[in-house]
Amino acid sequence: MDFKDTPEQAEFRKEVQAWLKANATPKSKDSGRGSQEAAYDKAKAWYKKVFDAGYACPTWPKEYGGAGLTQIHKVIWSQEVAKYDEPDGYFVIGQGNCGPALMHFAAEEQKKALLPRMASAEDVWCQLFSEPSAGSDVAGLRTKAEQQGDKWIVNGQKIWTSGAQHSDYGVILCRTDPDVSKYRGMTMFYIDMKQAGVDVQPIKQMDGGSHFNEVFFNNAEIPDSQRLGEIGGGWGAALLVLMNERLAISGVQPDGFPEFFELVQTLEIDGEPVVNNPVVRDRLATWYTQHAGIKASTNRMLTAVAKGGMPGAEAALGKLVGAVMNQDIANFALQLMADTGAICDEAMAPQKAHFQKSVLFAPGIRLAGGTDEVMRNIIAEQVLGLPQEPRADKGMAFKDIPSGNQH
Repeated sequence: MDFKDTPEQAEFRKEVQAWLKANATPKSKDSGRGSQEAAYDKAKAWYKKVFDAGYACPTWPKEYGGAGLTQIHKVIWSQEVAKYDEPDGYFVIGQGNCGPALMHFAAEEQKKALLPRMASAEDVWCQLFSEPSAGSDVAGLRTKAEQQGDKWIVNGQKIWTSGAQHSDYGVILCRTDPDVSKYRGMTMFYIDMKQAGVDVQPIKQMDGGSHFNEVFFNNAEIPDSQRLGEIGGGWGAALLVLMNERLAISGVQPDGFPEFFELVQTLEIDGEPVVNNPVVRDRLATWYTQHAGIKASTNRMLTAVAKGGMPGAEAALGKLVGAVMNQDIANFALQLMADTGAICDEAMAPQKAHFQKSVLFAPGIRLAGGTDEVMRNIIAEQVLGLPQEPRADKGMAFKDIPSGNQH
């Protein structure tokens, strides 16, 4: 891993810096989250501006709406845009998860029709994997897709679907054969989210937002032409999406350190700067080390991908460490604020109530993209090579797996 730009990369960085300076909003202490609707509208406008300038989806081929560049160019873009107050990671699920699935499995005419609209955020996409009865076991899903001629009829429910209320399409994993093992009886499709058979119900969160949703399918229809991969090949397709998901969120996963470092430079305890407190200094050292480690690990993984490799299980490390760190930092920050930590009004609280909101949303980040336990299993089995956990349902037909929710 080389942290120095080549002459070509340095020229690209200079070009990006100039464009951002002319087109992006500088960060300021007045920057706040605002309403969910305002954030969505701002993100749509920003993505269209980036697309028109030719910087959208840097690693995608140009014919699909991308810039035709490398993962290193994408890192350079991410480093530079992070200096501005722009929602550059807002539609990461569509571009980071669904985009690679279409790129890999969709027909050429579908790629050319759908991917540029995804890159510009003209169409918004969501990922429909998680279900109430499956928990963290993606392969335990029960949403059924039954084939009728050249179409599939879908019935069931998904949950924790980020951005579903705004989405035009979704990549969905369905049970298509209950007579084989749970891993062999799934198929992946993409589905029109605006059709009558799809009912999206936002979930009200304790931070006041509705980022997550329940999605109900009642005889929703999917043309067979929208199948992604082979019938019964859904598990392999899902693994591709999940690997890309961890790569995608590794670039936008908040760990809380930059905001915490800014905060502690403004607080005092008994008239002394809080940064002089030994407990605070110990936490700063620990969290800086973790922050730097996550950054280095992500860059190492991106370097491997840039050389032709696939995003691997190592991405689980950044998700596991970063999500836990984000929650721990938010809790500690509120302790340092004492009574003022209870103030959630953006106009009054430090840093526009960033940490107050982080405390409330942090549990969702711990779950999204895989729970801590799932991340630890992935690291243990796929990175460290430890033996797999015993799986009692291995090789068993899905319909024979005991479940109180099975019909």
